[in-house]
Amino acid sequence: MSLSAPVRRAAVIFVFVTVLIDILSFGIIIPVLPHLVERLAGGGVARAAMWVGVFSTLFALIQFVCSPIQGALSDRYGRRPVILLSNLGIGIDFLFMALVGTLPLLLIGRCISGMTAASFTTANAYIADVTPPEKRAASYGLLGSAFGIGFIVGPALGGFLGDWHLRAPFWAAALLALTNFCYGWFILPEALPPERRSARFDWAHANPLGSLFLLRRYPQVFGLATLVFLSNLAHYVLQSVFVLYADYRYGWGAQAVGYTLALVGLCNAFTQAWLVGRLVPRLGERRTLLIGLVCGAAGFAVMGLATSGPVFLVGIPLLALWGLAGPSTQALMTRQVDPHEQGRLQGAITSLASLAGIFGPALFTQVFAAFIGAYADLHLPGAAFLLSALLLTAGALLARRVARQPVPQPA
Repeated sequence: MSLSAPVRRAAVIFVFVTVLIDILSFGIIIPVLPHLVERLAGGGVARAAMWVGVFSTLFALIQFVCSPIQGALSDRYGRRPVILLSNLGIGIDFLFMALVGTLPLLLIGRCISGMTAASFTTANAYIADVTPPEKRAASYGLLGSAFGIGFIVGPALGGFLGDWHLRAPFWAAALLALTNFCYGWFILPEALPPERRSARFDWAHANPLGSLFLLRRYPQVFGLATLVFLSNLAHYVLQSVFVLYADYRYGWGAQAVGYTLALVGLCNAFTQAWLVGRLVPRLGERRTLLIGLVCGAAGFAVMGLATSGPVFLVGIPLLALWGLAGPSTQALMTRQVDPHEQGRLQGAITSLASLAGIFGPALFTQVFAAFIGAYADLHLPGAAFLLSALLLTAGALLARRVARQPVPQPA
């Protein structure tokens, strides 16, 4: 799409704001959703934990199925309507969850969230539409920083509102999402002109398996998509066992854990918003990708082997440099795929990330439990973090091979 530099910049900033508000709206409910589930489920913490696991797994499954559909819809009908419908659907769904009084209805609301959370998939395709290939890594880095900022501010705001009233964060999340819808309705331009759209909506390519076949048509993209899966799988160690690990090994309470997660988010936001745009033009996407993966593996290794809390904190800056890998990977993949298939590419990538979300929590919690249990042959509390380090090491070896060939510019 031929856009002037100021218009391009304005479009990228809007997409950044869209993703930031969506992340804020999801982050706000993180501190209170388990407590609401506990209240509606009854039976104490153990029963609530079981239902929280069901919520998380079902959300990931729905994302796995629906993300390719959302991407294909944006290729056929444009990015703007899909992003707007996503924001509207999420806002209405948060209102629904703020009002329901039974666990099955809350579960239905969470399923609707998984179906309508399309803005992340479509936002990445939007960036590919409006940004020249050589500047995409920096734009994706800016987009990635929205996740770090959102997950710093969102949970903090949700915890504050949740102390006042358990349902208040849901109302706040609904307000943010619906405000985002109104903002986009008046501001967001369409990024995909009719002549660059898919001729039809094809169900054969709009399902998870069909989207994977799309990836196989581009050998380098398929290898990088495998890297995306490994990276997302490795990331689930933080969501799954970090709180338990920090308490078990270092005796950290909720406050220390909260400060540590805030530090992780700040370092990651700095890496993606500032470092990516400065390193990629000098080093290229391939070198930046490899540096990010090696630093991420080193960060997880330090965390897994650290015998004290201060040593664990040393791993955080290293882990933050892992943020160099994601934007570089996205930039390399978007160079290879036809313009009318960018939405399906992003849908396939999001689907792979959701697939990691289905298996990741169970994998890391079981590894953590196995190495601290009474019958463990080797007492190694950090085994789950070391597994993530191995996954990123494997990803670096894969990236070294699949990102080696020259990357052609799209016509």
